[in-house]
Amino acid sequence: MEALLKTARPPRISKSQEQEAIIISLSNKGVLFDIGAKAHAVLGELEVKEISTYLPYLKEGSKIKVRIVTPESKEGYPVVSMRKFFQKGKWEILHEKKEKEEEIEVICGDYGKGGVFIDFMGIRGVIPKIQLVENYMNHPEKLNRQKIKVRILEVDEEKNRLVVSQKAAVLGISQKELKARFKKIKEGKIYKAKILGVSEFGAFCEVEGVEGLIHISEISWEKVSDAAEFLKNGEEIDVYVVEKNESDLKLNLSLKRLSKDPWDEIEKKYPKDKEVKGTVVRKEKYGYFVKLEPGIEGLIHVSKLTGEEGFKLEQEVKVFIEKVNKQGRRISLILPQKEKPVTYR
Repeated sequence: MEALLKTARPPRISKSQEQEAIIISLSNKGVLFDIGAKAHAVLGELEVKEISTYLPYLKEGSKIKVRIVTPESKEGYPVVSMRKFFQKGKWEILHEKKEKEEEIEVICGDYGKGGVFIDFMGIRGVIPKIQLVENYMNHPEKLNRQKIKVRILEVDEEKNRLVVSQKAAVLGISQKELKARFKKIKEGKIYKAKILGVSEFGAFCEVEGVEGLIHISEISWEKVSDAAEFLKNGEEIDVYVVEKNESDLKLNLSLKRLSKDPWDEIEKKYPKDKEVKGTVVRKEKYGYFVKLEPGIEGLIHVSKLTGEEGFKLEQEVKVFIEKVNKQGRRISLILPQKEKPVTYR
């Protein structure tokens, strides 16, 4: 009998001890746990104020880790803390939701360069603009302070990174389906793309249901300062797939690679001392840039100028080819003169 009583005796618990607990009941008013002690444990009063945020992600019978705040309160029951769960458990929830492709509810905040910022249980994340449904893509600021359903695209606790998609939740797009679409697309091939949005660094596209980006440097062989001058929302165009990013299922696309690089035969087309006509496109402190043809610009260096030229933008000028650097994609130009300057080589 004595041995039986010993085996039936509840385990001793001590302050700050970590303990596995089973949720017996939970509500906005509190949480009751079975921690194997002689009495059920309760959640500390301060943390009860936070529990409403987590109720949708907890259920009776769930096992979680708690920390003993006090083994026995004045009322005779243990008090525990879920602080570790509040800090780490939400990341576990996100990983589980991503794995099961389940939706979560987030609160939208401001719109920035990366997209619409969101909050999930204190974790800050983002909905990239391309992952918004069409009616919000052009006016993402309208989502501010709204609660919406999303699906998780990326979650990384170490990098404190959370990326979600409104479009995937609304349209029911699964990661399995997206991976299948992504797999079918081949690098080095040409596809039809729909422009979903234009930003300062390029254009977001959709290629057969897969997200892609035409970086501003891949729009034209010419220097592009504003992507919106070349591409418009809703426009359908041909694109060249430069690279597939397996980690985030995104495509790097190019428009300019559909045409031949004008620098391929630059030395043959613009030999030294050849006289050509060009248009002044910009003035810098070190000289004038002259456009010879789309994608080809040359520089009249300040050392080749008298200081009295006063060229205006879009002015047509005659120049001579001084030097071509194909690898560096640079051409040095010089103005017609009766005598070559001392600096001419």
